[in-house]
Amino acid sequence: MKYISTRGQAEALDFEGVTLTGLARDGGLYVPESLPQFSGDDIRSMRGKSYADVAFQVMQPFVAGSVSDVDLKAMLDKTYGTAFRHPATAPLVQLGTNDWLLELFHGPTLAFKDFALQLLGRFFDHFTAKRGQRLTIVGATSGDTGSAAIEGCRGRDHVNIFMLHPKGLVSDVQRRQMTTVLDANVVNIAVEGTFDDCQALVKSCFNDLAFRDEMGLTAVNSINWARVMAQIVYYFTSAVSLGAPDRTVSYSVPTGNFGDIFAGYLAKGMGLPIETLAIATNSNDILARTLETGRYATAEAVATLSPSMDIQVSSNFERLLFDLAGREGAHVRDYMGQFQENAGFDLRADHLAKLRASFVADRVDNAATSKAMREYYDATGYVADPHTAIGLEVARRKLGKGSTPAITLATAHPVKFGAAVEDACGLTPNLPAHMADLFDREERFEILPNDIQSLQDRVRRGAVA
Repeated sequence: MKYISTRGQAEALDFEGVTLTGLARDGGLYVPESLPQFSGDDIRSMRGKSYADVAFQVMQPFVAGSVSDVDLKAMLDKTYGTAFRHPATAPLVQLGTNDWLLELFHGPTLAFKDFALQLLGRFFDHFTAKRGQRLTIVGATSGDTGSAAIEGCRGRDHVNIFMLHPKGLVSDVQRRQMTTVLDANVVNIAVEGTFDDCQALVKSCFNDLAFRDEMGLTAVNSINWARVMAQIVYYFTSAVSLGAPDRTVSYSVPTGNFGDIFAGYLAKGMGLPIETLAIATNSNDILARTLETGRYATAEAVATLSPSMDIQVSSNFERLLFDLAGREGAHVRDYMGQFQENAGFDLRADHLAKLRASFVADRVDNAATSKAMREYYDATGYVADPHTAIGLEVARRKLGKGSTPAITLATAHPVKFGAAVEDACGLTPNLPAHMADLFDREERFEILPNDIQSLQDRVRRGAVA
């Protein structure tokens, strides 16, 4: 399998290359040259298999030539056989006749990011051991990526990780999950700015090719293809559990950076019978506005009850643009050039038509988020975190009450957003046993201005201050 840049001017790489590179050298994001195809019989063969075995079946074509089948299976068994606390790994919970939740928070950091980042750390180990090189990870988080990436990379001999979060704009649990990890190869940085500022700093580091080569940079954000690839799997496992390929399913996905729902789009492209993909956003609604108006443009980011989605620049949307534009890198370069200059661009009519044929979208503000949390708790006893509640509300609005099962991705454990849960439902969720002492642990982090030179100077000093 070879991978090409969305902007069409970078070298094609194999899976090992894109995993260690992250962002393409032309500023684009890597995508497969073609998607593997799964027949109805291929999908039926997944029935009754463990999560790790389905993951092997889905991922093997993507990593072929870079990771042997024996090594891949061992990594998947270790990741999904030991790191997740539920025997089903990604269990389905029924809330109504055709309303389902896919719980993706049973990993070590209680969020869906664990599915990819527990595995990505193993890929890093595998490739660095083979090459005898050291990696420097510079990543940005709106709350959940950071703790999952740190958990996946802490203590590794050949990796230093610098994780940026927006100062004061993540929940206390999210912050402490990162800042109480004291391994010598981990540096937490609170940036005086928003998540979009953090993400822009990371991209600037990667686009400075001299700095990138000097430090051996790689990415753990969903600009790294391996992140998206790993998330495709739970679309297959959940759909098969509800009757695919002989039954069609729909999904509602809380999303800010577009990676999680893009994985669903890829699953559909690989043959999974998905009827509708619903983009669920909070008030930071760049994706919903794009579907409505045809214009992809930033607005001021606002703080909400769902901080992991407080994003106004959805990085993975560029991967979808590449498909909308007929996989022509020149069109993507033109779009992204306009975005760089004007903070927005208008989609061509034919590209917008393709977008609307693939997705529906809606936004849910804070009041509606709290209302949904309370209503689902009162009706079913289920306690949803704010992000999941947004997904449930958009499923209710957009996926209707038909016969097609509607699966909402439950992206985080409610304890990560305890204050919002308490305000909406009148109860305080408890930390699981492995995190019970989280608020007693020592914190360690540094504060930096929103300035690329300050960040690069800090990275050059290394992981131990």
